Amino acid sequence: MRLVASAGWIGSLLVCLCLAGAAASPMPPPRDDVPILLVPGWFDTGRDLAALRIRLIAAGWPESRVQAITFEDPTGSNVDHAREIDAAVGRILAETGAPRLDIVAHSMGGLATRWYLRTHPGEVRRAVFIASPHRGTIAALLAWGGGRDEMIPDSPFLDSLNSGPAVPSGVEAITIRTPIDTRVVPGESATLPGIEDFTVCCPTHEGLLRDGDVFRIVMDFLESTEPGPGEK
Repeated sequence: MRLVASAGWIGSLLVCLCLAGAAASPMPPPRDDVPILLVPGWFDTGRDLAALRIRLIAAGWPESRVQAITFEDPTGSNVDHAREIDAAVGRILAETGAPRLDIVAHSMGGLATRWYLRTHPGEVRRAVFIASPHRGTIAALLAWGGGRDEMIPDSPFLDSLNSGPAVPSGVEAITIRTPIDTRVVPGESATLPGIEDFTVCCPTHEGLLRDGDVFRIVMDFLESTEPGPGEK
């Protein structure tokens, strides 16, 4: 039986359980991996990424190398969010001394991440897009804020975003989605041309962030030693 919880006190309980499990198990040796920036989706904050961050830290990443951003306006424009991602990336690279970092983005956060990558491809090694509406979602008709208009299919923002390559050359990427997503409609919008896609059955849109199979996919991708585009 699979338990999928929404954000709130149930999500907090799951986070506590993750912490308890991590404390009960031997901690892996500290790693000096590429830093990771976690990017939330529409209306979400960095707190919604807590379970994913805890799992990464339990896997050996130092706390300082796994950071989550909270946007000033969680429902605002992806263009503004991309500027905030730029500032966060600069801060993390300065703090860690790393030349590049990885980004794991959820939902609308993937659109802001791709907009950021258009002008800063050299600062990102790998990007994971979890349930991001790359070609829009009709569910945006029920949303609000600057991000709402940008997520509507065929919006000028999406037309511009998708006019070039899915991600810049030299940046590795994967997409992850669920077949029962009610936030990304149609579901194929969560895929990108030429990018490897993983379908995980069957957490919810938010449940993807706490799903064990999703985490293993993220880990395998971030830990891969195979050379990616631009590294061969």
